Amino acid sequence: MTTLTSPHDLLAAVPFLVGYTPKDSLIVIALRDDSVGMAMRVDYPEDIDIDQIDSLASHLVREEADGALIVAYVPEEVFDSEYLLRPLREAISLRNIALRECLEVRHNRWRSVICEDNACCPPEGTPMPDLESSRIAAEQVAKGKPLPFKTIANLTQSIAPEESDADLIKLIKKVNQIDYSKGDPTIQQREGALALNDLAQIFARDGICSDKKLIALVIARLQDLQVRDYAMGITDPENIQMLWSMWRWLMRIAPKGYVAPIASLFSAVSYEKGDGAMAQRALDRAFADDPRYPLAKLLRRVFAAGWPPESFANMRADLHPKVCAALFGV
Repeated sequence: MTTLTSPHDLLAAVPFLVGYTPKDSLIVIALRDDSVGMAMRVDYPEDIDIDQIDSLASHLVREEADGALIVAYVPEEVFDSEYLLRPLREAISLRNIALRECLEVRHNRWRSVICEDNACCPPEGTPMPDLESSRIAAEQVAKGKPLPFKTIANLTQSIAPEESDADLIKLIKKVNQIDYSKGDPTIQQREGALALNDLAQIFARDGICSDKKLIALVIARLQDLQVRDYAMGITDPENIQMLWSMWRWLMRIAPKGYVAPIASLFSAVSYEKGDGAMAQRALDRAFADDPRYPLAKLLRRVFAAGWPPESFANMRADLHPKVCAALFGV
């Protein structure tokens, strides 16, 4: 994202960074050489949680940040935010990270809590700027990024399941399940990986796929861990946006019982794109489909630990050649 030069820029940037306009939230943004890095959002805590404050500050260290920004979207029932913001500022300072700005937003007005000039930052605050007319919004839209969702409910609705397709469900059930007790499953796993390649090629060309037999085969074979891991490994900087769209579409049409692997793949790609809010909502869909799905559990821990998004590329570089060797012998 472009350099932020004013509080108005910062307030306009936050919805793009988290995917929606926050409410009752605490946002901490990492800066490195004046470039905007990862934004971390948590629900606005009712009480001081030292562990959570330490975790937020530690995320900045893991991001190798030399500066930080804080934006607190204060709940209506909270009258004084300093009980939370002061220890957070101190935790950041103790790590030798410069706090560039700390804003409080309430009742659609904002003020800087570190600015002592009442003419600049009056106690009653300043009206929130219009997002759509901001410089930040214009630059992000020009880069092909859509405007953020108005609320987290709108974001969640964007990945809600579509009406079930009876024909697709029948085709999925016709796909021969892999019987791991009867010899080597590699042939069927390879079939799933090749079907996934075909689906990605069609989706890259057309933005959708109408071949229900192919869709059913991919959905069925993604139940297999080797095929799912192959699917995780095909992401690269050139196709990540296309795969994000494909996994989102496939997740919405997948029937109950088949959603968890796809939702986990979509969650991982969303996180790698820097869309943490979407990644978390996708995990909600995975857990709703299978509360014990191991990859969803692992991703939840990874996100909570604040892994940098680029760590997924490092993991693929190690894992994907091994998966390909197992499936194709290369």
